[in-house]
Amino acid sequence: MKKLLQAFLMGIIFIVICGFVYPLLVTAISQIAFNSNANGSMIKVNGKIVGSSLIGQDFKDPRFLHGRVSYVNYNTFPADTKPEDMSPGSGSANLAVSNPDLLKRIETDTAVFLESNPGLTIKDLPADLFTSSFSGLEPDISPQSAEIQLDGIVKATGIEKSKIEQIIKNNTSGRALGIFGEPTVNVLKANLDILSSIQGK
Repeated sequence: MKKLLQAFLMGIIFIVICGFVYPLLVTAISQIAFNSNANGSMIKVNGKIVGSSLIGQDFKDPRFLHGRVSYVNYNTFPADTKPEDMSPGSGSANLAVSNPDLLKRIETDTAVFLESNPGLTIKDLPADLFTSSFSGLEPDISPQSAEIQLDGIVKATGIEKSKIEQIIKNNTSGRALGIFGEPTVNVLKANLDILSSIQGK
């Protein structure tokens, strides 16, 4: 009976430590030391959340940078949609290279992009603009993909090209630790700066 009581007490102690104390401690540390990261890296404008720096958004307005092919609208449904008809899930369409639907989607996207960015040819287009990441939620594009959109944004906004270039530079992240990955431009952050410049004209 004594050993049984000891085992019971040890179980209670470990439940309290592992189930309550440790999670609360880790949560407290993350909220204090890494508040933004722990809460989804949300971006606020005038106190209102407009998105996350970790999740891409689908921009169609010619005044702004366009991101990668995105599946961020995976969980949006019309107001009258019945719960049983909802099937949310993230991730890319995962179409094989041999799938004609993939080729059709790429051809459509490139045609639309070239139409809004005259002077470019299909050979000028970086691959990341027309391919999705594994998750389909990629928030960044390559500096090359941002650069080829400069003239279109300048034309649509009337903002000096040098100012748009500086905005893109300000929102470009280098390689992790200087050696891992490639430089990237956060589309949402850059577009918010472009919007601020438009409103300040």
